[in-house]
Amino acid sequence: MRISTKGRYALRLLIDIAANSSDKPVSIKDVSEREHISDKYLEQIISILNSAGIVRSVRGPQGGYLLRKKPEDITAGMILRLTEGTISPVPCAEEDGPTCDHMSVCSTYGLWKRLNQAISDVLDTTTIADLVTQKPEAGDEYCI
Repeated sequence: MRISTKGRYALRLLIDIAANSSDKPVSIKDVSEREHISDKYLEQIISILNSAGIVRSVRGPQGGYLLRKKPEDITAGMILRLTEGTISPVPCAEEDGPTCDHMSVCSTYGLWKRLNQAISDVLDTTTIADLVTQKPEAGDEYCI
């Protein structure tokens, strides 16, 4: 499984908003500068997050974006499913994924189900609040 830049940047965008809002809107331009991500790409991502009810926009000269929920109520899993569509390593391991003609005799099906569960467990228990408090290790400042 590989997470696209859209998923990774969506998490970074939300972490930045959570860390910098203090009840005042955060502009995409400011996030772009701090995170070294194109503001055009962030606009595409914020549109998805706004439509899903994760953020809300505030218009005006001091406008920008605020989280609609508390950072501790937004999980990495929610955001990655929203931006990636699925986080499953293989289609047959998805919750409502397609069935495979070979599932009953597949020697790797159990592996994929366990891996999918492990991924979900980590992503569904890691919140934006957790990620705000995590400090990057030396040399990881611009990890994408």
